[in-house]
Order: sequence, then structure tokens, then C-alpha cells
Amino acid sequence: MEIKQPAAHLDQMMRQTRAHHVQLSLMADSKANMILTVASLLIPLSIQYLNDPKFKAAAMIMIAFCVLTVVLAAYAAMPKLKLEKNRNDREVRKGFPLNPLFFGSFVQMGYEQYEQVMEELMNDHNRSYQAQVREVYLLGQYLHRKKYFFVRLAYLAFISGAIISSSVYIAQAYL
Repeated sequence: MEIKQPAAHLDQMMRQTRAHHVQLSLMADSKANMILTVASLLIPLSIQYLNDPKFKAAAMIMIAFCVLTVVLAAYAAMPKLKLEKNRNDREVRKGFPLNPLFFGSFVQMGYEQYEQVMEELMNDHNRSYQAQVREVYLLGQYLHRKKYFFVRLAYLAFISGAIISSSVYIAQAYL
């Protein structure tokens, strides 16, 4: 990546993009917590219907799908960080430089080593912008693959459980 000249509009663009990613992450966490709460409340409410033969099958289905929803929503909201020893050495050997802007990349480093890496980065505007672009890209990939994927699965599980358990109840009650 080659930036001809650093400029304020580039810095603003990176700052704005990063802020949007943070807002999307907060929104995903909020949605995951909302569906987790609703599904968690429905589990004990459904348990009381297990003793009634008319509601037993529908209640069991609802409980099963609510448990699945809780697991998926919790996984979406759960922080995920894989820390590896000597990660920077391994990445550099494979051609992937250390990203000093992401805390998961530098927590294993001593302060002096981190300071040296940051000094080198800040003195080269091309590498500085490249690190920022990489950080934004990886954050977007993380949001897509981890957070929103599992939030979507949680909502689909909840909706499916509601439809299936309602259908089973209607079928048993009226057929």
C-alpha cells in the first residue's frame, strides 16, 4: 500500500470507519443480549407446561429452541481473543506483520519492544496507514464472521422454535 501524502481527510476517514465498526459491534452485542434475555425468560415460563399433556410437546420444543438461542446469543456476545506466545515472530515469518494497533497482537511483548514497533510504525506514514487499514478490515471480518453470524443464528433459532412449537400446539389442539 502506498499513500502519496498523509492528509487530514484520510485520518478522518479511518477514524469514522473505525467508529462505525465499534457502533456495529455494540449493536450486535445489544441484539445478542436482548434475544438472550427473552429466550432465558421463556425457559422457566415454558417449564410449567411440561406437566400438561396438551402442552407438553410444544413446551419441550420451545425449551429446546430457547436453550439453543441462549447458547448462540451468548457465543455472539462472548469476547473472543486468541493469545499466542511469540505470535509476532510467527506472523513475521509467514509474511503477516504484527499489528501493533490491536491489543491481542502486542500483549505478549514487553513495553520496550512495543515502543520500538510503534516508533517504526509512526515514522513511516505508508506503514501507519497500512496498519490502520488492516485493523479496520480485520475488525469488519470479525464482525461478519463471529458476531453477526451468531446473532443471526440465535434469532433464526428463536423464530423457528416459536413457529414450530406454535404449530405443534395448534396441530394437537385442533386436529
